[in-house]
Amino acid sequence: MKFGPVPLDGAEGAYLAHAVHVGARRIAKGKRLDAADIADARAAGLNELVVAALESGDLHEDAAAAMIASAAAGPGLAARPPAHGRADIVADAAGLLLADIAAVDAVNTHDEAVTLGTLAPFAPAAKGEIVATVKIIPFAVPEALVRSAADSAKGVLRLARFGTLRAAFIQTTLPGTPAKLLAKTAEVTEARCAALGLAAWREMRCAHTADGLAGALAETADADIVLISGASAISDRRDVIPAAIEQAGGDVLRLGMPVDPGNLLCLARIGARPVIGLPGCARSPRRNGFDWVLERLWAGLDVTGTDIARMGAGGLLADVPRPEPRPKPEAGGTVGAVVLAAGRSVRMGANKLLADLGGKPVLAHVLGALQSAGLPAIVVTGNAEAEIAEIADRFGFQAAHAPRYAEGLSRSLAAGIAAVPDDWSAALVLLGDMPGVTADHIGSIAAAAGARRIAVPVHDGKRGNPVAWGRRYFARLRGLEGDVGGKALLAEFADDIVEVPVASDAIFMDVDTPEALAAARARYE
Repeated sequence: MKFGPVPLDGAEGAYLAHAVHVGARRIAKGKRLDAADIADARAAGLNELVVAALESGDLHEDAAAAMIASAAAGPGLAARPPAHGRADIVADAAGLLLADIAAVDAVNTHDEAVTLGTLAPFAPAAKGEIVATVKIIPFAVPEALVRSAADSAKGVLRLARFGTLRAAFIQTTLPGTPAKLLAKTAEVTEARCAALGLAAWREMRCAHTADGLAGALAETADADIVLISGASAISDRRDVIPAAIEQAGGDVLRLGMPVDPGNLLCLARIGARPVIGLPGCARSPRRNGFDWVLERLWAGLDVTGTDIARMGAGGLLADVPRPEPRPKPEAGGTVGAVVLAAGRSVRMGANKLLADLGGKPVLAHVLGALQSAGLPAIVVTGNAEAEIAEIADRFGFQAAHAPRYAEGLSRSLAAGIAAVPDDWSAALVLLGDMPGVTADHIGSIAAAAGARRIAVPVHDGKRGNPVAWGRRYFARLRGLEGDVGGKALLAEFADDIVEVPVASDAIFMDVDTPEALAAARARYE
């Protein structure tokens, strides 16, 4: 191919290298110039144009892209007509892209003029979605080069189509397991399966014991795949879910995966049926390692323990919360408290934190407990800012104002987390209207906290407040929207939760209403 400026008399039939304006008309880059184009260019005062002229043995960029794309598009894929040296390859159904990485590399190392880019291997694709693209860099390339690259591209890509499977879903329960949590988990899991192609869905529940789960597994013979969501995370091959699978005649192929979120996944088989013990993060619709395994099985691909072991490269998923880009505390750093004291007290009719309880404001009880526990604290202000800040100062605590506090609890939480010092490894988030929480409660929760853990108090099998969040989760806490707090993230990070037994029901009690305040006065005075 010849490339460069040529006089107008020699430009006809060549391809324009750069768009030009000739009077009121624009001649686009890549257009094959005809007599009218040359005439318009001459009328505009141009003497030459930069063009690409094909020589014997050359293929135009579109023909070259089409040849390589057609060769690369294996079963389940189709090459679209080329344009501007580009030919896209699309899925003809929903499925997973299977790519031979070494073969893709071979295509791309033929010559810099030829490029083949694809989605990552095993990436899910919808029908009609672009999964790969061939782009020829110059306007033309030697035909011999194109044919060689096309030979290398044969069989490089194919699509494993999602089938239709019958799924059995088992949830194990413990005393106090919230019904809402079970319902949400079932809804999220069924939606995941339905998106892949669900033929039938059957939900079952049983006690979180090896015997109870083994009995439920015995009733899933009509399912193609069995999914188990445990009431607590799997921590060992001898734990309830792996033990029940073996008791039911199955084999545990792999416990744990190098994908985060999704580390605590269990892969097993009972006969030919795959069985998956779900990681806690699967309660959330956010993409995690469970999706990687589920999609492969739904596409008819075998998944082994070795396959899971090879998922580590790229297994740190982009949407997992990351530590913020500032100095990080070492393990064992300070645990402090963020006290949410910015609310409008709509249900109370007056600022509940300033209400008298035993001769001092409600908030003073909370800050006194923190002071006795020896924790540093940040008190988030909003409504009645001056009065709340004065109480915080009285206890020697910092105040941080939430200018958008009226938008909901999430904005107060974000302001508090943003003010956390660099040396805190975790923040205990405490509501300012929980006067029954004591220094002992706070100390126990803080002792269980860590940079990569969530410590939650539990009484009689029910979770309450305050909750200690490791620094790992700060970015996600700051990203919440609306009138919600950190509780909205607990299901997503279920595997990271440490439950702290508390002997008092004070972890459930706040003073949102006049009736609640009266009850608190009767209890604490």
